[in-house]
Amino acid sequence: MKYTQKDIEKSNRIITRRGIVLGGAMMGFMGILGLRMRQMQVEEAEDYRLLAEENRINMRLLPPARGVIFDRNGIPVADNSQNYRIIIVKEDAGDVDDVVARLKSLIPLDEDDLERAMREINRRSPFVPVTLADRLTWDEFSTVAVNAPALPGITPDVGLSRHYPMLEDFAHVIGYVGPVSDYDLSKIADPDPLLQIPRFQIGKVGVETKLEEDLRGKAGTRRIEVNAAGRVMRELGRIEGTPGTDIQLTIDAALQNFAQVRMADESAAAVVMDVHNGDLIAMGSAPAFDPNMFVRGISGPDYRKLTENEYRPLANKTVQGTYPPGSTFKMITALAALEAGVIGPDDTVYCPGHTTLGGRRFHCWKRGGHGYVDLDKSLVQSCDVYYYDIAARCGIDKIAEVAKRFGLGTRHDIPMSAVAEGLIPSTQWKQVVRGEVWRPGDTLNASIGQGYVLASPLQLAVMTARIASGKAVSPRLVKSVSGTADPVPTMAELGTNENHLRWIRRAMFRVSNSERGTARRSRIVTEGMEIAGKTGTSQVRNITAEERARGVTRNADLPWNRRDHALFVAFAPFDKPKYAISVVVEHGGGGSAAAAPVARDIMLQALYGGLPPLEAYPAGQREAIGELHDTWPLRDMPKPGPARSRA
Repeated sequence: MKYTQKDIEKSNRIITRRGIVLGGAMMGFMGILGLRMRQMQVEEAEDYRLLAEENRINMRLLPPARGVIFDRNGIPVADNSQNYRIIIVKEDAGDVDDVVARLKSLIPLDEDDLERAMREINRRSPFVPVTLADRLTWDEFSTVAVNAPALPGITPDVGLSRHYPMLEDFAHVIGYVGPVSDYDLSKIADPDPLLQIPRFQIGKVGVETKLEEDLRGKAGTRRIEVNAAGRVMRELGRIEGTPGTDIQLTIDAALQNFAQVRMADESAAAVVMDVHNGDLIAMGSAPAFDPNMFVRGISGPDYRKLTENEYRPLANKTVQGTYPPGSTFKMITALAALEAGVIGPDDTVYCPGHTTLGGRRFHCWKRGGHGYVDLDKSLVQSCDVYYYDIAARCGIDKIAEVAKRFGLGTRHDIPMSAVAEGLIPSTQWKQVVRGEVWRPGDTLNASIGQGYVLASPLQLAVMTARIASGKAVSPRLVKSVSGTADPVPTMAELGTNENHLRWIRRAMFRVSNSERGTARRSRIVTEGMEIAGKTGTSQVRNITAEERARGVTRNADLPWNRRDHALFVAFAPFDKPKYAISVVVEHGGGGSAAAAPVARDIMLQALYGGLPPLEAYPAGQREAIGELHDTWPLRDMPKPGPARSRA
């Protein structure tokens, strides 16, 4: 097709217009781009410079020093010690196996720790530092430092590590710290960024976990320069964190040590409590363990030794253990009957050695019976039939109400793990929990602290303190926080008739001091320091009619785990009560033989503030007690004072 001159001119005009439009659009776009570049380079230059700087400068968290825990006298029982350790960076080391072999030729390395470190090295990025060994001696640390040029990738480092100078003594009270686990993080809704630091340690049990937020402190920061791969090139500056809060407990370290030593060969628990302000002076659970083993990560064999021990050293028996209180519960049954008006102090019940209910016999511990028994004699000689009778008349619900008023069946608010509530049964409880009707026989069992009744040593100490003081004393474990005394709450009156309490206290005095008292051998003879107590023995097995007919098997002839629990509760001095104590010896047999002597010795230690004179003991026991004093491996107490370390 042939174009005319007119067509060509028309086409040129169209092309020219399109070129102008396209050129204009391009010029406009270039203009906008230029303006944006000017804005970024001139007006927003500072903002982008900061962004670039942040891409090169990183902020890292610095773990704070953990708060120190002291006993009531200022003796540190959980502090921080300098930790000399060796760190390796894989990419700087090159041949890790070769470097580790050279290091092993210089200092001894624990094979379990080394294996754990090698797994961590293979799991992490090559530029992330990993701890090869810690808790080195100064000689080992300096040896590595001197030879550092021949150990590529190896860096000697100094940090802080949790340390428990009292070893086993405070294991169950304070607990221990350990590395943050995924399980720990799952329990926290908004975790502190500190918890994301590799191998950062937090409280796992005891005071360490219950007061974790106070003890942890606030993180510091450091500014570091990193390269494109994220490796640290140098430190540009740092701001130290805020150390954790120091905590002072009410526990007396010397008395705590004595309680642990005194119970060393038993599976037992002891609680000593100030009857006026509720201060927990000692809370011993035996056997115990060294919490320092958990700080680094306990080995499998060591952990199995603890978990496979039938004496259960990991369990804090003072608050977690619940036991049938046996005859130590009889004071509660007596107070309930007195309040209900079904007995007076001089009213008697005849004990032929048993009582019959619905064709079933409920036996007294004394096969031949006690004859006519009043309130005083019933406690002094621990007659069971007396309590069967008065309990049947006042009913379980009245007994339960009094028991809870005296601190049983209550989860007391102290910063310790797994504090047990215990169990004080009632008609409603059995219907709701078991779907069964309460039976009269249940009341008889409960009246002597058997059946469904369960109490912890802490609860028994609270019960005894309330009997001694007549006030609603509550247990208290924290004495001060960061040097500021924790206020002692006002102790309300119990609302119990003082005459009733006076009769109970007098009977408890005779339990320990009269000729026929079940705890006479464990009395204190120093004038003005006399102890008032109550023994208890709780069955852990059923005794059949056939066994009773042929004679009940002695505890000594039974396997350890089928023997009765031994219990004793007491307060002293009788005239001016200062301390209450409860002792439970698991499968110890009789309370008078196994628990009362332990409680008497611990009480004397508390009253005298150290080993008492032999004159405090009955004359016939002094020689034997003196020999024991020489064999008890009591700890030399460090001097009170600040123990915070800032390495």
